[in-house]
Amino acid sequence: MIIRPAKETDVPAIAEITNQIIRDTLITFTTDEKTPAEVAADIASKGPRLQVAEEAGEILGYISLGAFRTGPGYARTCEHAIYLAETARGRGAGRALMAAIEEVARADGIHVLVAGISAANPGGLAFHAAMGFVEVGRMPQVGYKWGQWLDLVLMQKILSPKGVGAADSPAKAG
Repeated sequence: MIIRPAKETDVPAIAEITNQIIRDTLITFTTDEKTPAEVAADIASKGPRLQVAEEAGEILGYISLGAFRTGPGYARTCEHAIYLAETARGRGAGRALMAAIEEVARADGIHVLVAGISAANPGGLAFHAAMGFVEVGRMPQVGYKWGQWLDLVLMQKILSPKGVGAADSPAKAG
């Protein structure tokens, strides 16, 4: 299995994986499918912050980093999204993608990774717990799909040791 940054030729596979999850699961609350143009724009804008798992020429899944919130105070915190093809689940692609994106995040000076996971996705919750994420909050009934209210579980993983980056805080400067 190869983990690498996504490229233009991955657009159809990424769109297929994403749209199957949107159509058929409660993993994401959205009902709007991604167009190839939207996927291509994501790849172009994210660069190494969008990685794919490839095996024998097949894209098994992908992971991406994005802003958690806007503003300079959140610059060292990212939210990620990870999606796997149904046939790729349980084969190690998720773990390999997470390891790769953590490496990218650390190189970019990211301190915390955040995951927003549907409570209707027990596999996603277990996966993140196994990868060292801890639950930090639950937001009841913030999502709505297929005629039902859905809870959002927030999990996070601190990547850098306590105190790293402390020189950037106002209390420590000057």
